[in-house]
Amino acid sequence: MDPRCSRAWAEIDLNALHHNLALVRQRAPKADVLAVVKANAYGHGLTKVCQSLASEVAYFGVAAISEASIIRKALDGMPSPSILLMGVTLPEELPKAVSRDWHVSVSSLDECRGVVSIAQSLERQAHVHLVTDTGMGRIGALPGDFMELCRYARDQPSLAVQGLATHLSSADEDAPYTEDQLREFDTLVSDALALWPNDDKPLVHVLNSAGICRYGSTNQRTLIRPGLILYGCSPEAVYQSGLKPVMAVKSRVRLVRELPAGHGISYGHSYITTQPTMVATIGIGYGDGFPRSVSGRAASVLIRGQHCPLLGRVTMDQIMVDVTALAERAQIGNEVVIIGAQEGETIGLCELASKAQTIPWEILTGFTRRVCRVHLD
Repeated sequence: MDPRCSRAWAEIDLNALHHNLALVRQRAPKADVLAVVKANAYGHGLTKVCQSLASEVAYFGVAAISEASIIRKALDGMPSPSILLMGVTLPEELPKAVSRDWHVSVSSLDECRGVVSIAQSLERQAHVHLVTDTGMGRIGALPGDFMELCRYARDQPSLAVQGLATHLSSADEDAPYTEDQLREFDTLVSDALALWPNDDKPLVHVLNSAGICRYGSTNQRTLIRPGLILYGCSPEAVYQSGLKPVMAVKSRVRLVRELPAGHGISYGHSYITTQPTMVATIGIGYGDGFPRSVSGRAASVLIRGQHCPLLGRVTMDQIMVDVTALAERAQIGNEVVIIGAQEGETIGLCELASKAQTIPWEILTGFTRRVCRVHLD
């Protein structure tokens, strides 16, 4: 059955994904690309996204062993970029990661010693990326401890140091702080790179999507980590031009009724009709990832190219919208656009996120498995 016959689906435009990757490369032409595909490729479908990008990028970035396993299975027999576990890998997870040549992020001497021990027991060389904390407060050695970590890792025959990294905490909202982070990191990296011969220096990576937009690339930053921008949304509106949204989310009208004046709609009757109103019930709700927090915040959907206002609270499986202006053109089975374009009108991801009082990342990753993914190429 065509997934588009289901109650709600997401259309994933893989051509738009490649278009956005090309724009990313233009902003940082000197750097290799680590495509961030954690959280089911930001909700876009991990398997299909990785298969589409496999020959185009140097790395895939994930947060979990389970994600790395899915990628490995998906790319069996295909070009296989390196896979970086971007968070903390627990000791019990290390044997699997090391045995499969996945790259591990390391934040401390104790972590590093643990990786060495596993690598020696497996008689393999482990691939590591050494992380310093320049202000994110999440993972990474403090700057004063970073050189000791680098020296130790360099001297271990069972380790291959593939990268030196940090993470920007405020690249899309605090330029002075971000520039301080970059200066500190560049100084650390300059000293650390001197530990390795010229033909065997680790990659250097720090720039996320906002960092790529604002700061491009320098000779020292040899790997970039685009995430949100790959999927067609810039963390800052000024850089949105040229990007193409990769995901459109759609549903269908399941019922159309005329309700009289004074009729309450949805839980709590937070909306009561003031006149006879044509109401369409749509097959999507917060159980699918449509945020309940947009209730009462002037959210709308597109039906036949017209914005139809949300009425009352979002429920788990359904929403109700005002289709009075469509009159008889509102019919059961009409396609409903939640995010995307229809007949020249658009509801953007950032628009929905703003009305939900959240961020685009949360909207994208919040669409559940009940929303079928349809990959278009």
